[in-house]
Amino acid sequence: MKSPIAKWAWGLLLYTLVVIVWGAFVRASNSGDGCGAHWPLCNGVVIPGDVEHKTWIEFAHRASSGLLGILILGLVVAVYRTQPGKSLARKAAFWTLVFTITEALVGMILVKKGLVADNDSIHRAIWMSIHLVNTFLLLASQTMLAWTVAGGAPLRLRGQGSVAWAIGIGLFGLLFLGVSGAVTALGDTLFPSKSLIEGIKQDFSPTAHFLIRLRLFHPMIAISVGLYLVLASSLVANLRPSPMVKKAAGWVVTLFCAQMLIGLINLGLHAPIPMQLVHLLAADLLWIALVIAAAAAMGDGVPRRVLQSDRAKNETAPSLHGAEPVTWKAYLALTKPRVISLLLFTTLAAMFIAGGGWPGGWLLFWVALGGYAAAGAANAINMIIDRDIDGRMKRTANRPTVTQAIPTSRATAFAVALAVFSFVSLTWAANLLSAMLAMAGLAFYVIVYTLMLKRRTWHNIVIGGAAGCFPPLVGYAAVADSLSPLAWCLFAIIFVWTPVHFWALALLIKDDYAEAGIPMLPVVHGERVTVIQIALYAVVTALVSAIPFVQREVGWLYLAPAVVLNAVLVLQSLQLLKNPERPRAVRLFHYSMVYLALLFLMIAIDRSVTL
Repeated sequence: MKSPIAKWAWGLLLYTLVVIVWGAFVRASNSGDGCGAHWPLCNGVVIPGDVEHKTWIEFAHRASSGLLGILILGLVVAVYRTQPGKSLARKAAFWTLVFTITEALVGMILVKKGLVADNDSIHRAIWMSIHLVNTFLLLASQTMLAWTVAGGAPLRLRGQGSVAWAIGIGLFGLLFLGVSGAVTALGDTLFPSKSLIEGIKQDFSPTAHFLIRLRLFHPMIAISVGLYLVLASSLVANLRPSPMVKKAAGWVVTLFCAQMLIGLINLGLHAPIPMQLVHLLAADLLWIALVIAAAAAMGDGVPRRVLQSDRAKNETAPSLHGAEPVTWKAYLALTKPRVISLLLFTTLAAMFIAGGGWPGGWLLFWVALGGYAAAGAANAINMIIDRDIDGRMKRTANRPTVTQAIPTSRATAFAVALAVFSFVSLTWAANLLSAMLAMAGLAFYVIVYTLMLKRRTWHNIVIGGAAGCFPPLVGYAAVADSLSPLAWCLFAIIFVWTPVHFWALALLIKDDYAEAGIPMLPVVHGERVTVIQIALYAVVTALVSAIPFVQREVGWLYLAPAVVLNAVLVLQSLQLLKNPERPRAVRLFHYSMVYLALLFLMIAIDRSVTL
């Protein structure tokens, strides 16, 4: 049963949310000047008399905020009287009091400087951003205080390695997203649009007010940060497999999805005040859930994922952590360069396809680097998660995550660093859309394929294979800053080609998959069903590859070699269907890679010549 002080702390956190939402209502209803330029008095008096409604709205916010300050002061006193010295509870209580005071001071500055109501200056946007950051820090300190006094494990920051980095980046990203949301909400309040089309025109207008133009970036930042949060939550829950961590990570993902839905509703309804308040409340709850996930994952005594293969390696080969230095080749192996090579080729070919020729040397270089980093991060995380089954397969038994040539903590830190580098470099050198698509591919591969499907169903490669379809979207978007029907056609070609390519490999190593317990199609339904599926997907691939010609995006220069390439693909698939021998599976596997590379090359050549 929770102690009275714990109930007090959690209840006060809920009351803080009410005060925050009411403060947003003050801004959204243009009531920020309801008490004039007076602070802390309202229009020069303690309690206003018979005045207009916006004065009462502002006065109610000040009164509720003042009550919050008194209740927090009382809680801080109670914590200092009941909790031992230098405890986390005392530290959290101290910072809660500090951020409560600074919250009031920022509110005073907004009122005294007239940065309320219809003020549309950049100074208001800056101080509102500071206000938002302080509010989030107040909620974080209150959450940690409530968590600690309710019996949560004390934090142990040292030795957390990649988990601390993953959570820290997530917290920073969500803080940045909150700032962009606050500025967007201000723009919606001061410059409301009558329709969705009108709002979009305003967003793209070069003569529009800066608050209107900034609205365009919020949804893109939201998608980018959200994808990272989903990925980081899944990874942390995997590395810290306690029920509380999994529950908190689940709430982070659920609240993010709810936020995206609320954001879409806001967009469609032109951000009415009630929906703005719901959007803010969901953002605050998402922030609190992430703070709880951090506290649960980095608590003292929280179980860590240590596999039997790790214990065996540590016992039999202790020198791996000390005597033998880790080489750059081991880190390179984490990225699976042989797998990435074909994906990277489709990325670069898509750049030529989008531009109808040479896209520029520097852009080509940075997209290649950023694309490789995103795919490498996905592969590294895949190795970390699958190291138990990799250790049971001959083909993967020597991976650095299995042998512990690279400890799990370092491998995770390396993967996170690659992901961050990819996002930053693609955003800087190309555009935000290409960076978001790279992160979407990474998240899809790790979450949908590795965590959700790979160990559960033979459909894993059909659905999860979509992760390999994102690279051409990244390349196309890097040049065009948009995705045309042709870009999605490139996505579709790889999607239907993947089963042909991968199941040919699966036939060769089906015993390995069976030993590891992975339900690949040859293991679950046998060779006959597999070769039938390969033949069917080969025919579908040939049909889909003709769509660019039907769309009139390419001409005969593409179609003629495409017919030959598809004829060979279908013929080899039918030969494998007739006689499923190992040499024919090997030929099909190798040819499928040549097929995809040449197909994309011919589209790029055709577009470069005809455009």
